[in-house]
Amino acid sequence: MVFFFHDIVYNGENYKNATSAIVGAPEWGNRTIMSSPNNFGDMIVFDDPITLDNNLHSPPIGRAQGMYFYDQKDTFSSWLGFSFVFNNTDYKGSLNFAGHDPLMNKTRDISVIGGTGDFFMTRGIATLSTDAFEGSVYFRLRVHVKLYECWKLL
Repeated sequence: MVFFFHDIVYNGENYKNATSAIVGAPEWGNRTIMSSPNNFGDMIVFDDPITLDNNLHSPPIGRAQGMYFYDQKDTFSSWLGFSFVFNNTDYKGSLNFAGHDPLMNKTRDISVIGGTGDFFMTRGIATLSTDAFEGSVYFRLRVHVKLYECWKLL
């Protein structure tokens, strides 16, 4: 399964279309501009649309909901904890993910740690790749999900 999720970070001016916001920042940072160096210390919560292709304006098939925080001073790196929440004709339920995301790598693997509904008791790996990046305001991730265990077959 391949999905795309689109993250639009609130920057103080884009409230109407922002899908994520900085909710925590180091003392030297603020909550509308990413911290320097390497966004270290910023914590972001998100509620991003999931699409089947890389077009932000494609019909969403669910939402990516969770958080990430930047955890290294010397390079771009984050830790992710989020769910894909589906409620459409093809999928119902959620897939849950957690793991380290070394952003400078072309592809990164994080764990699929569970699920609900059609994805009950799911385990697997999600391979992330950055599909688009526009400054510190917008990025799109391509997520290739490989399930190894699922209580209910799809």
